[in-house]
Amino acid sequence: MKRVSVDIGGTFTDCFVAWDDKYIESKALTTHQNLALGFNEALRNACEELGTSERDLLSQVDSVRYATTLGTNALIQRKGPRLGMLTTMGFRSSVPLSRAKGYAVGLPHKQQMDVPNAQRPDPIVPIPMIQTVRERIDFKGEILLELDEDDLREKLRLLVDKGAEAIVVTLANSVVNPKHELRIREVFLDEYPGHMLGAIPMLLSHQVGGRKGEYARAMSTIMDGFLHSTMYYGLGTLELNLRQSGYTKPMLCNHNSGGMAQLNSTDALQTVHSGPVSGIAASEHLALQTELGNIVATDMGGTSFDIGIVVEGGVKYYDFNPEIERWMVSVPMVHLVTLGAGGGSICSYDRMYDTVQVGPQSAGSDPGPACYDRGGQKPTVTDADLMLGYLDPGNYAGGRIKLNPRRAKQTMEDLADQLDMDVIGACKIMKSTVDMNMANGIARELRTRGYEPEDFTILAYGGNGPLHACGIARALGVKKILAPPFASVFSAVGAGNMNQLHIHEMSTWTVLFDANQKSLFTDYALFNSRVEELERRGREDLTRQGFAAEKVEYRLELDMRYGNQRVTTAVVTDIHRLGGQSDVLKLMEQFHQRYGERFGEGSQVTEAGVRINTIRVCSFVTQPGVTFTGIRPSGDPVAPPPPVSHRPCHFVGFDTALDTPIYDDEALTPQTEIDGPALVVTKATSYLVEPGWRFRAAEQKAVWFTRIEG
Repeated sequence: MKRVSVDIGGTFTDCFVAWDDKYIESKALTTHQNLALGFNEALRNACEELGTSERDLLSQVDSVRYATTLGTNALIQRKGPRLGMLTTMGFRSSVPLSRAKGYAVGLPHKQQMDVPNAQRPDPIVPIPMIQTVRERIDFKGEILLELDEDDLREKLRLLVDKGAEAIVVTLANSVVNPKHELRIREVFLDEYPGHMLGAIPMLLSHQVGGRKGEYARAMSTIMDGFLHSTMYYGLGTLELNLRQSGYTKPMLCNHNSGGMAQLNSTDALQTVHSGPVSGIAASEHLALQTELGNIVATDMGGTSFDIGIVVEGGVKYYDFNPEIERWMVSVPMVHLVTLGAGGGSICSYDRMYDTVQVGPQSAGSDPGPACYDRGGQKPTVTDADLMLGYLDPGNYAGGRIKLNPRRAKQTMEDLADQLDMDVIGACKIMKSTVDMNMANGIARELRTRGYEPEDFTILAYGGNGPLHACGIARALGVKKILAPPFASVFSAVGAGNMNQLHIHEMSTWTVLFDANQKSLFTDYALFNSRVEELERRGREDLTRQGFAAEKVEYRLELDMRYGNQRVTTAVVTDIHRLGGQSDVLKLMEQFHQRYGERFGEGSQVTEAGVRINTIRVCSFVTQPGVTFTGIRPSGDPVAPPPPVSHRPCHFVGFDTALDTPIYDDEALTPQTEIDGPALVVTKATSYLVEPGWRFRAAEQKAVWFTRIEG
């Protein structure tokens, strides 16, 4: 297997190259003005290690896989076209009202509670750019009012005259009958063919989201339209860059659904948060191959700290109405919680509590932390780590970034004065605060779902994960934590391990058990035809990308609920076709069991009726990926080699600096044990072994941190 996978973060561009039996990690600073530049530098570094040229490497690899924050940055900076929107008459205020929750969506809990100061985000589609058309389809898909085409033509002219650069169409109940949305596109192309207006894109909501829920589906379509041009030019530029470097195959883009596809089969919205989701995908593969059981994936990079959960058996949590930026959408996405706690997180004085506040603002890669000597003027977590002795100024990021301790100290002095302590004391508070914030985030995410942290293996990866692993574990109260193989670029590893996958879903009103009539569902042909239609869409997506139809696999998921409950439970079933009452009863039993696992045995209420709200089909083609082996410690421990050097390091709970040995990870063998304090330095990151903790190396550069006292 020869493969390149890339994860673009807010600070670093991570590159992972699988070259037969060699695995190469590489990093470069992210170049936000042109992501291809950072990618080229990271790839160049990997090629130097392999002893080959970029052109030779790209001409031989089977694929280049790309996870990007381009869409996230576009939303933050509000860089996008002027959008126009067409919706059903009477629904014009659905998006501006935003389910009466627009002031709180996407904000931290503390800000959500501050209702008097609540402010809605600036709208992506201004109210004057929202027009309504005369038409109506009911919840069953029956047409109550035919589309008024004369009215439609007038509204289209209004939007074009007001400068619409893209138009989104979100009609009520179009997911059960898209006839009117499809006709609107036909009329639009008839009135304004591409040669007249340069082909203004028109997006139809039933093609973006397949579930009911007018607001979330409308926002999905709006955000897809807003990101369309940015993603088209940004990823198109990257693909052109690959072509110029000798790569001739289609470029693959990672999706936040946990899969990937070719660029021509990727919607812009699917790429948002695809980098962190790739890390969760890598965690899933690691859990399945090494039987680690329940896993919490934690990615501490330069900008953020991302948390994801994979329970035993490789089952991921999904958000079916995730919040992206300040809006709710209806595109299925692997569940992810993001905290503003990374190496570049800016630290400030919290006057109310006389302590340090870490994040959520970040210095990013430009200008970056003050110690990067690129113009940063505010103290960050990386500056604190440098002052505490954890980082080598001359050997950071493989020696490609020289750190300036003097600049880091200068930015710390004002904060130290406000805390009335010396700089080292302020840095210790910064470290303990960021470690506690991350530990609290993990605990909250697990306990709100009924889990305890000690029942999970916690993975610490990302550029800063191994540096803060012991501090996070101590604050969390757990005694063991795993830094997985290739920890500094683990999300890029996940990008290379994903299968090509598409998710298609359809809202439905399928009553498996009618509580009033005391009867079971019997229209098997209707259910089967809907599943077949969703499988057909997924199969066409994948055959269009060059796969044989017989290679396509399917996973059927049903969103089910008791009676009129608001909450639905996703059930994965192997019953892809209903053939009789026994299949219906088996579906109900699977739902009964899954509901009991989620809400407690005995909470099931079959007598209220059982309904299917959504049918969802995941179509995918399984492909080879990186194999994880030998992760668990085995055999007798091995004594470490002599350290390459020593330097004083400051630790939380110790008044003075401790003389800390520095080890080169290239000199360590599997089963090597090192008691803290110690530092193990790699080309891409550093493993900090705090006092009272033990470092144990495993295969493929995996590392276990174990508490040996207290």
